[in-house]
Amino acid sequence: MSSQHPEPRPEQAPWDSGVTAATTLPPPAEAELSTTAANEVVGVTSWRTPVVLGLLSLVALLLFGLNAPDNTVSFRVSEAGDLFRVPDLVVHGVLWGWVTVAVLAGLTVLAVLRARAGAHLPRWAVLVFGFFFVSGFLVWVVGSARSPDVSLSGLLAGSVALAIPLIFGSLGGLLCERSGVINIAIEGQLLFGAFSAAVAGSLSGSAWVGLLAAVLGAGLVSLVLAVFSITYRVNQVIVGVVLNVLVSGLTGFLFATVLESDPGVFNSPPRLPRFAVPVLSEIPLIGPIVFDQSVIGYLMYAAVALVWFALYRTRWGLRTRSVGEHPKAADTLGVKVNALRFRNVLLGGMVAGLGGAFYTLVSVSAFTRDMTSGAGYIALAALIFGRWNPVGALLASLLFGFASNLQSILSFLGTPVPSQFLAMLPYVVTILAVAGLVGVSRGPAAIGKPYTKE
Repeated sequence: MSSQHPEPRPEQAPWDSGVTAATTLPPPAEAELSTTAANEVVGVTSWRTPVVLGLLSLVALLLFGLNAPDNTVSFRVSEAGDLFRVPDLVVHGVLWGWVTVAVLAGLTVLAVLRARAGAHLPRWAVLVFGFFFVSGFLVWVVGSARSPDVSLSGLLAGSVALAIPLIFGSLGGLLCERSGVINIAIEGQLLFGAFSAAVAGSLSGSAWVGLLAAVLGAGLVSLVLAVFSITYRVNQVIVGVVLNVLVSGLTGFLFATVLESDPGVFNSPPRLPRFAVPVLSEIPLIGPIVFDQSVIGYLMYAAVALVWFALYRTRWGLRTRSVGEHPKAADTLGVKVNALRFRNVLLGGMVAGLGGAFYTLVSVSAFTRDMTSGAGYIALAALIFGRWNPVGALLASLLFGFASNLQSILSFLGTPVPSQFLAMLPYVVTILAVAGLVGVSRGPAAIGKPYTKE
């Protein structure tokens, strides 16, 4: 046997080739699979998407095609005060319904053919399928309302606003899980951040102090997570769940005994200012979304860009990804694995705290019991759906924010769809996205595994 190290596999990072036994190629006898076994493996991982697309296409046929509204539906693009006027989008319910059914059926057939060939469906096809299904649903449900007219600008701007805490939560989870630490405690970080922002902002009379308190409060929750999961190597999932329950109970108790006793002193935080960029904020559709935001809204865009750049273009990012994938190899090269994980967990909690501040300093300007309503779990789903990538987490959070905002708008329009169905719409989208449309999503290899230096 040759004494030289074998060549690293193509999917390996350059820093881990030849460091541990796990980086060497397996013997030919173990590396080769029979054609039948290989096809079985491909089939197991590839047929999930065609089945989900087929079921959604059947739903589209029953609702958007056979029960399409026989009238026109108008989507307003421009609003009063916009820089220029863009004509409304007007479609006929029956025509668009059957176009939607035809496109979805065609993409389902493509998914079946790709699965039979042992290949995954291209990402563009999934995006096109999602666009037509969502647009078909919008036309069907708005066309069935008392007033078949909706503001597209308001729908999208509201979706972005509802997605802001989800984006911060998913970014905070990404910083933890890219380091190899499971962060189930995003819900607790958001909730305690909201509570801290409300109390500190009310006592100080400054929204900026409340924003700082939200960062520190969520960081405190992350400190507990880091101590138990990294230092004492307690099961990370259990620690996260316990922290969520603990924060929910603690904030609920303090809300009932302190905040409600004198809300004028303890629960009346000022709002963060909103800044509209001159001229740019008046651009139809884009202006209200990008250039007319609160401070936290602008911080959200900056945070996504900064995390992406730091994760993929800096030395810290390389070390973070290496610790999440092969901590022993990173340790061999001089990276202090547990110290880096500890710092990243704290940083992730602070980022999530900004999302918690949105609830009490931007949205409602007061704290209420369990006001995050499971947003931390949806943020975790967005993280998984986005494949542990900052941009992917952003897009997934926007999808869930769109589903939540759509529920409110459709209830206001008076659609015949039961309110109970509209209330569960965001969670249905979450389940479909994570369990079906995302396909195979592989997290960091060392996630959830405590590291002990041998």
